[in-house]
Amino acid sequence: MTSQATHESMWKDMTGVAFTQGYLDAGGVKTRYLRTGSDDKPLLILIHGTGGHAEAYTRNMQAHGEHFNTYAIDLVGHGYSDKPDQDYEIKDYAKHVLDIIDALGYEKAHVSGESLGGWVAAYLGIHHADKMDRLVLNTAGGWTMFPEVMERIMRLSMEAVNDPTVERIRTRLEFLMHIKSKVNDDLVDVRRTIYSQPGFPKIMKKILCLQEPGPRKRNLFTYEESGKITSPTLVLWTSHDPTASPEEGKKIADSIPGAQFSVMNECGHWPQFEEPEEFDKIHLDFLLGK
Repeated sequence: MTSQATHESMWKDMTGVAFTQGYLDAGGVKTRYLRTGSDDKPLLILIHGTGGHAEAYTRNMQAHGEHFNTYAIDLVGHGYSDKPDQDYEIKDYAKHVLDIIDALGYEKAHVSGESLGGWVAAYLGIHHADKMDRLVLNTAGGWTMFPEVMERIMRLSMEAVNDPTVERIRTRLEFLMHIKSKVNDDLVDVRRTIYSQPGFPKIMKKILCLQEPGPRKRNLFTYEESGKITSPTLVLWTSHDPTASPEEGKKIADSIPGAQFSVMNECGHWPQFEEPEEFDKIHLDFLLGK
């Protein structure tokens, strides 16, 4: 008898997890979230990357909800959150995150971001230290400017939104993974549905401004700026990140006073999804100060 591959479902990721999906008003932006944990716990905000959505963290919600009031969000312009006609640069995303913290009634939050999310987290650490507890910069943008990477992200993203077929969506997601088979059908269909929303190509063009040389350059950090981060910080990188090498990640960590640096092997740009158990161990040990 020929064996069949097991279907990988996000519902399986969330089995046994008491979670909610909902919307909150963050400074006038209807903001979608996935949430685990409870109000009596410290706030943890998980932020996806460019063109992403809260499902980037479905495999991490249970472990983190045991210790934190955990919100995986759709950034403004992304997922099912509002998509206003505005600028989509780092300060604009940072304002959205600050408005979320305020809307939830917290004075400050732990913030962990992947790629674009890490770029936003670092900006918050530099400019709004009083609102930050611990920071995690997971394969974070914000320091490098590699034209070939920028062009590839723009091309794959626009192809996926202009023609949101299963094949094009899968190709965009496979860019994120070292082992391509980890892109499962459920993840493809979730993103295909998001990218099929009316008007999404227009908003994607705005989102991708940070892959254009001019806007990217004015949003990049100097190592002197990242030296202003005072929050305890973990810089988490991977062996096969498609946007920057572990050596680049180490430079970032070395520029932040007291930052920890960790590299996950056999992972690409989504270590929290690719190897969730290892990620959760590293991530929680840091966030809990172990």
